[in-house]
Amino acid sequence: MIGKLKGLVDSFGDDVVLIDCGGVCYEVFCSGRTLQALPRVGESAVVFVETIVREDFIKLYGFANEAEKSWFLLLTSVQGVGARVALAILSVLSPSELSSAVALQDKAMIGRANGVGPKLAVRIVTELKGKVPAIGAIDAGTLGLQSALGDGVASSNVSDAVSALTNLGYSSAQASSALARVVAKEGEDTPTEKLIRLGLRELSQ
Repeated sequence: MIGKLKGLVDSFGDDVVLIDCGGVCYEVFCSGRTLQALPRVGESAVVFVETIVREDFIKLYGFANEAEKSWFLLLTSVQGVGARVALAILSVLSPSELSSAVALQDKAMIGRANGVGPKLAVRIVTELKGKVPAIGAIDAGTLGLQSALGDGVASSNVSDAVSALTNLGYSSAQASSALARVVAKEGEDTPTEKLIRLGLRELSQ
């Protein structure tokens, strides 16, 4: 099986890139994020690859890093999530945002991807909870806070602070990450108002 390709970018399609490896061009299907991260035509590129073999085809799926590949494998393990839907999700959410969405059971965040309806979004966050890849995901403090929020066991002051920051326009991932750092320094019993103030300071850095 092919695990990684190193070669020159030959050309791009809507959801595919051709990688020239010593004169042999491999067709690799990628998320929008990966395609945007790749260098220009003629330049050298490295793509992590997952090979899927079926009776009627062999397809290569490429990723910018191992975290994205790990999430692809997890997503496609959920019933109803094929390779195309998994790439659609990875096109709109980074690995850290996916980790946050699953930890927080944020089905609306998952539902932003094309082809993901409400029922499938619920299935994804439900089945993948607790299965967040360790590679390049999010730090333990942030994940711990997000898991507590998702389980409804986070202290009310922290939950209120996260809610306040998201109401100000920050994503749940940004808010929980900032507050995880604040709580690590100040403690969980810090008043809500102070958590919000310090959280905003973290987000402005």
